Amino acid sequence: MRWQILCHERFINPASEFLFMVLFEILASVILISLLSLVGVVTLTLGEKRLGEFLPIFIAFASGSLLAAAFLDLIPEALEKAGVIALSMVLVGVILFFIVERFIHWHHCGKEECHVKPVAYLSLFGDGVHNFMDGVVVAAAYMTSTHLGIITTIVIALHEIPQEFGDFSVLIHSGMKARKALLYNFISALAAVFGGVAGFVFLTTIESWIPLVVATAAGGLIYIATADLMPELHKETQRSKLVLQTIALFAGILILFVLFNVLPKA
Repeated sequence: MRWQILCHERFINPASEFLFMVLFEILASVILISLLSLVGVVTLTLGEKRLGEFLPIFIAFASGSLLAAAFLDLIPEALEKAGVIALSMVLVGVILFFIVERFIHWHHCGKEECHVKPVAYLSLFGDGVHNFMDGVVVAAAYMTSTHLGIITTIVIALHEIPQEFGDFSVLIHSGMKARKALLYNFISALAAVFGGVAGFVFLTTIESWIPLVVATAAGGLIYIATADLMPELHKETQRSKLVLQTIALFAGILILFVLFNVLPKA
């Protein structure tokens, strides 16, 4: 396996061309995945007024995609590698994100109204953790074989497009300006680069706690979707918009369900 060759190369010659080649492959892939966070730029063509009209639909889509990512991808992966303890970490994630949100609200808002809702920072944190794990997965794949690394990159990239669009919608909903939301979402996406480097250097060390962090992140996504986003959807009373929001919610779930089940596992 390539992993065994890598270990040997590190021991014999840490500066070998083979090591640099693998690291280059990993970095190229995680940078590509990070750039997908800019998918929200397409919404800038709508204009501020039209963006406000479509935002509830985007929020419904984001709710569905966050729940699908948690229940169809992160939690099953954590259960497979960590067993029942992963469920406890999902609960820890929900509670942790609640505490963090309360702290952000108290620290930044005080008695005044927030210009940017705390859910923005929660979303960036949760997405950052998720992206970091994606980087680790990409690193592990390339350290097995180039072919597996390329397949893994494609799979993660296709999963990221709808999810990053949903993340961008959450930031807009929280009160961020579109360009600022794009920048912050891209910075959060760069966590994949750090994950790729960490995976390349420390994979055998950090491998044991990755499933627990994944489960905690899943709890955070569930909290954001159910505590921050879905309550906003209940404010809509017009029947036609209710139908559109419901369709968007299921679309977010269905798209990720298809991607998780049709594409090969990363």
